[in-house]
Amino acid sequence: MTVKFTKDHEWIAVSGTTGRVGITVYAQSQLGDLVYVEVPAIGKALTKGGEAAVVESVKAASEVYAPVSGKVTAANDALADAPETVNADAEGEGWLYEMEIADPAELGDLMDRAGYDAYVETLH
Repeated sequence: MTVKFTKDHEWIAVSGTTGRVGITVYAQSQLGDLVYVEVPAIGKALTKGGEAAVVESVKAASEVYAPVSGKVTAANDALADAPETVNADAEGEGWLYEMEIADPAELGDLMDRAGYDAYVETLH
């Protein structure tokens, strides 16, 4: 499984043509305690860079953007009752949705873990 990252602090774990998407540990730490998570509907078509989900904390609401284009195939509905899961395990059980990737070439625009970590260092 390959994991890629966006400059908007989303991650996508890719297995074949399926991607599991969420926000990074850095993103959840910047947001603070999440109180609400809105995941996309199954079947929704997403465009790379377009709004896919919403996370809301005690500080602010923030859009989550699609790292690549595709169609939503699964949503982590458990987050409706337990949004704090994203804070506890942002890059694991706190995933937001899964998607069928329309164009795997779009993954080439994303960063690997080392590139993302270096990018985050420039934000301090």
